[in-house]
Amino acid sequence: MAYPYHAYGAPASQQLKYETLCVVEPWVQHGLKEAQVYSLDHALREAAAVTYLIGRGYPPHTAHRIVESWWHS
Repeated sequence: MAYPYHAYGAPASQQLKYETLCVVEPWVQHGLKEAQVYSLDHALREAAAVTYLIGRGYPPHTAHRIVESWWHS
């Protein structure tokens, strides 16, 4: 069940923010590099898909390999 934002205390909210940004930052950076070679649409979809799979419990590099396989199959 999702809880409203205000249900989180400030310290817990800051910790959640920090953890979330730490997980997504490498994929944001990867997406920025990919956007220079491919398209912004592709880069955003790839970064979003990887981070979604991470959220589902896949290890980050496994998630990345799975998503990369979608574009190269």
